[in-house]
Amino acid sequence: MNTLTAFWNIFVKDMRTYYLKPPNVSWGIIFPLAWTGMFFIRSGSGLESIPALLPGLVAISILFGTTSMLSVTVTFEKKNRSFERLLLAPISLNVLMLAKTGGAIVFGVINAFIPVIMAVCFADVSGISWTVFLAAVFFIAVASTFLGLFIAVSVSEVFEAQTFSNFFRFPMIFLCGLFFPISRLPWLLRPISFCLPLTYGADLLHGAIGGGNTMPLLMDLGLLVLFCAALFAASLWNIRRKWIA
Repeated sequence: MNTLTAFWNIFVKDMRTYYLKPPNVSWGIIFPLAWTGMFFIRSGSGLESIPALLPGLVAISILFGTTSMLSVTVTFEKKNRSFERLLLAPISLNVLMLAKTGGAIVFGVINAFIPVIMAVCFADVSGISWTVFLAAVFFIAVASTFLGLFIAVSVSEVFEAQTFSNFFRFPMIFLCGLFFPISRLPWLLRPISFCLPLTYGADLLHGAIGGGNTMPLLMDLGLLVLFCAALFAASLWNIRRKWIA
């Protein structure tokens, strides 16, 4: 019970301190709206293009929302030494970091539905497989959050975290099949695509929204889970090596 209470208190504290602040709430709404408007205008097609753009917009909204928030909050707390006080809590490091990342996961899931709400208003989305869609959104949010955690524990300054985040995020936009198939990439770049977790999340979203997945859904889901576990384990290893003397 003490572990559950500690987890809940850390989670609620982060939600109040970071994710539910008015600037962050407004940013979480405006950012997906801006991406949606940008790609819709750039596509030059009518409302019928919305279902084709939706998987990419959802994935980008999650990716940028989770990594931007978590990489800053964890780095900021480490720099201000408040993270060291949390390490004194009578809970395991695994539970502590799951509590610290829980807010970012929720923030990413909420971000994902901003483009969906817009799509519902302007296009027919009755063909979406909501079970697959929800699973994809959740695991993309988890993988992106753990990527943000890995970035945060690999640097010491907030500006370094943002720069390092972009090193991963912008290549993913073009290499993960968000807006055009991986098969259209130069053959030298295709192996890189399959080393990125968002590739499998995007494939799940394409399968859920338009049935355009190129890999089996269970394979996508299984590999996403493996990426989540690997990123979380790598982050914990970094914390023990760099942050805990």
